Amino acid sequence: MSDAISQTQPRLSGLLPVAILLALFLGVGIPFHEQVTLPAIVPFLAALGVAFLQCRRHAFPERLNVVARAMGQTDVMVMCLVFLLAGAFAGAAEAAGCVTSTVNFGLSVLPAWATVAGLFVIASFASTAMGTSVGTITAIAPIAVGIAEATGMGAPLCLGAVVCGAMFGDNLSIISDTTIAATRTQGCDMRTKFRENLRLVLPAALITVALFIVVAPGGGVPAGAHPFSVPLLLPYLAVLVTALCGMNVVLVLALGTLLSLGVGIGMGELPAAEAFRAVGDGVAKMYDITAISLVVAGVLGLVRENGGIDWLLQHVLRRVRGRRGAQVGIAALVSAVDVATANNTVAIVMAGPVVRDVAQRHGVSPARAASLIDIYASVWQGLLPYGAQLLAAAAAASVTPAALLPWLFYPILMGVTVPLVLLIRTSLRRKP
Repeated sequence: MSDAISQTQPRLSGLLPVAILLALFLGVGIPFHEQVTLPAIVPFLAALGVAFLQCRRHAFPERLNVVARAMGQTDVMVMCLVFLLAGAFAGAAEAAGCVTSTVNFGLSVLPAWATVAGLFVIASFASTAMGTSVGTITAIAPIAVGIAEATGMGAPLCLGAVVCGAMFGDNLSIISDTTIAATRTQGCDMRTKFRENLRLVLPAALITVALFIVVAPGGGVPAGAHPFSVPLLLPYLAVLVTALCGMNVVLVLALGTLLSLGVGIGMGELPAAEAFRAVGDGVAKMYDITAISLVVAGVLGLVRENGGIDWLLQHVLRRVRGRRGAQVGIAALVSAVDVATANNTVAIVMAGPVVRDVAQRHGVSPARAASLIDIYASVWQGLLPYGAQLLAAAAAASVTPAALLPWLFYPILMGVTVPLVLLIRTSLRRKP
């Protein structure tokens, strides 16, 4: 914390840019259900403008310096670099046919008695490999609709299973923008966060599989060939294994991109002339979240300079009692921001700095804090009818997002079982 920041007085008014930001999201997104069509960068630029106007104790050039210093922090720069590399890998893998091959592999081994449960597993694996819940839903939703039509099961049920799996993988994937944001804002490594996160959400995933088997025990996969290629699975497997072995995420993503291009070109799935275009298209898809991350850092820099962060911490700390209370506060904070913004990555980026301060003051490990903000952002993101995930899934079958809600077992179970898992683990440690 810089000297300038440490000398600021806590002020509720310092949070006005955040209030403006949330008001724009809520005021435009919820009444008109157009949250995903509202250019996401616009509310953040508006908040940045308000923060500039508020910072009257500094001349305009110094305000720019505050914003530039906040944007130029090492964590912010590395996070943006990783976002771009994740886009490069996703673009290369998709163009090489790795996504299609991964889905077809799952369909090929899917047992008839667990069709819907199998869709959950396929979406979980694909999302973990791809690092994007919306991308997974877009890729697998047409298959889910086809299965629903061929088997007579309702499309909302099959699509609900896909959304559940997409949220499971997005929460855990080491190339997901949510995981990248969570680990960078909390200062922990991917491997530690993955292990902590998996222990917390695995019970919810297992119960979800059981529930889908119970509610949809039959059906079967539509007839027809589901060709897949083992080499096209290798980039995803390599990314997962190297990340879990502790390799730096920048090297992991670079390796995944090169493997995807090499396998795709070598097998004739990706023309060499299109390789750079595929990488460029993937990187371009990450421009929005990269720009938003920079603007968010600038807004938070001014909010902190205006005393808003100090006020928030002061009042959060008044109500937090011990390590357990801090974890409840962390979950509540990121939940509120995600409900307001309908974007789990943005929610994590916004809440991350405050969460890190609370976690450090109350002895919550960085891996636990990163897991909690990622988990509870995913809980609500998987349930919001005006969120991109449900809107994308519903559009695939021309149903309303509300029709999917009864089948969204995993986000609900994740929100319920994680506190129980933490409580049980705490009780076991206290036993002699």
